[in-house]
Amino acid sequence: MTMTPEQKIADLDVAELVRRAGDGDMRAWERLVDNYARLIWSITGEFKLVESDAADVAQTTWLRLLEHINRLQRPERVGSWLASTARHECLRCVAARKRIVLGQDETDLVDAMAAGPEIDERLLADERAQTVRDAMSRLPRRWQRLLELLMADPPTSYTEISDQLGLPIGSIGPTRGRCLARLRVLLQAS
Repeated sequence: MTMTPEQKIADLDVAELVRRAGDGDMRAWERLVDNYARLIWSITGEFKLVESDAADVAQTTWLRLLEHINRLQRPERVGSWLASTARHECLRCVAARKRIVLGQDETDLVDAMAAGPEIDERLLADERAQTVRDAMSRLPRRWQRLLELLMADPPTSYTEISDQLGLPIGSIGPTRGRCLARLRVLLQAS
């Protein structure tokens, strides 16, 4: 009886899965995701993150693994590496949410808003914004739409993005990473 590729992948130890995923084997990568996705989500639950933040943390954690997979010194401990990375990303997310402007009363905020940026600062900001819009227009339309949905106010959930773009939730973060990397290249070229 011949084994299917899925059965062969299922029989591999964790270190071999990591090595194969690092070499581009999608079945090995999918198996890693199947094995460790719940771990990452449970860690985001410990930090009581809202769904969109939890999804961002999960995606960033997988992106970090993708970036470092060939440099893991102990691939058999990828679960510990993922847990540590997820905790670090949760802490970053919580810290970003805690940045609050403190003032003695509402007049401090009104005065700060009234001052506003100088004209030349606004012109530079407008110029930078136009440069970003021009660079975004050179991205594939699907990537443009993904970035628009991710930057929407209020934020679009990963579930909605998945439904609108036909992307699996697990690929939204890595796709976002590729979009932003390409956008950086385009911006540096301008």
